[in-house]
Amino acid sequence: MELRPAFRVNGFLMLLVLVVIGGGALIGAIAATGAASEGGSAGAGVGAAVGYVVAAAAVVLLTGLTTVSPNEAKVLQFFGRYIGSVSEAGFFWVVPLTAKRRISLRVRNFETQTLKVNDSDGNPVQIAAVVVYRVVDSFKSAFAVDDYEEYVQTQSEAAVRHLATVHPYDAAPDAPSTVTGAAGSEAPADPGPTSLRNGAEVAEELTAELRERTLLAGIEILEARITHLAYAPEIAQAMLVRQQAAQVVAARSRIVEGAVGMVGMALERLTAEGMVELDEERRAAMVSNLLVVLCGDRSAQPVVNTGTLYA
Repeated sequence: MELRPAFRVNGFLMLLVLVVIGGGALIGAIAATGAASEGGSAGAGVGAAVGYVVAAAAVVLLTGLTTVSPNEAKVLQFFGRYIGSVSEAGFFWVVPLTAKRRISLRVRNFETQTLKVNDSDGNPVQIAAVVVYRVVDSFKSAFAVDDYEEYVQTQSEAAVRHLATVHPYDAAPDAPSTVTGAAGSEAPADPGPTSLRNGAEVAEELTAELRERTLLAGIEILEARITHLAYAPEIAQAMLVRQQAAQVVAARSRIVEGAVGMVGMALERLTAEGMVELDEERRAAMVSNLLVVLCGDRSAQPVVNTGTLYA
């Protein structure tokens, strides 16, 4: 069984028809009852009975009137049997004596609880996400699951837990950015697994997984995005020290790389312009001094040599 539109008629038209028929039948039944009580013919009693029956039937048919708000659906059951859904906003008359279950089609969002999970490296992290969804199939939402709102929340937390276990909190700080090929050319290295801090990629993966999980309930996931991500308190300080150390190493590596280039350029210029001739020992001493000046984290104190270069 699948979603299908229910039989419906304009509610204002049916209300007018039922009021006219029911009111006329009731008035006729009252008049016939009065005539029969005054000793009228047997036909008056039959007419009164028919009038009351028609009036009662009109009252029963009035139970088929229902109002559907914008972005809302009414799921109709006739004595337990699904007979269709009404998704169009307005005032309608449907099959009477039906149970009408309201299903909201509006866009909803909720934030999961802050979950404590071990990432792919085994580090405990705290993670939470916000999920934006809406109902697109009122039949599945009403009958495929017991409570579609609770179902979405449970599946969202399960998807967030699974996402955290297959990705590291952060990319490895010492991962190489390039590798040398067989011909000596450099090629991009394998970036490794996506970290949880890569918001766009992780959000796309989480959204795709949730769409698969909630398809059964007639739910469309519009967006799922991580809103809270942090190391667990017991390792937060240690991880902060680790991150600071990684940043210091990266900064020092950049400084040394630039300093080596500057020293090489200085030696090439001195040699090319013939300003001074240095043997290997003096070249090594000059390189050492320049690297100390360029790589030191404090200002260098110059020493003026008043003698010869070899004194």
